[in-house]
Amino acid sequence: MLVLGVDPGSLATGYGLVKKQDNRLIYVGGGKISSPHSRPFSERIHTIFCSLIETINTYHPEEMSIEEVFFAKNVKSALKIGHARGAALVAAIQCGLKVFEYSPLQVKQSVVGYGRASKEQVRAMVKLILKLDTQLSLDTADALAIAICHHNWVRFD
Repeated sequence: MLVLGVDPGSLATGYGLVKKQDNRLIYVGGGKISSPHSRPFSERIHTIFCSLIETINTYHPEEMSIEEVFFAKNVKSALKIGHARGAALVAAIQCGLKVFEYSPLQVKQSVVGYGRASKEQVRAMVKLILKLDTQLSLDTADALAIAICHHNWVRFD
């Protein structure tokens, strides 16, 4: 099963594709969707939507996993992340994907074994789990971690 993991953000949205084959997790692809801060917010959200549609049409994942909304200190930032999540959710549903949501705590526990792990620890474990020797952006690593988390949770359902 091929899963698209999405780490939503208004300036950078990470995405990662992880396939499970013979009880092994295999890296299929990943990257970061970003737009300059100078672009209008509505255009940045549209870019996220269009880029995810293109990614889904290119790789044909069966399911999408995304990070749940969390409480942030900055309300304005939380709202912008919510808009980015919305763009990702609509793209997935428009393409017929089933969507699964996980909290940041669930993702970190699933990948690192510790719910308060740093982004750098998550990236290191993602590289280890997927046997990658390339450098990943933190956004891409987080998205891959969300996909890995989904694969780990699905086996218990």
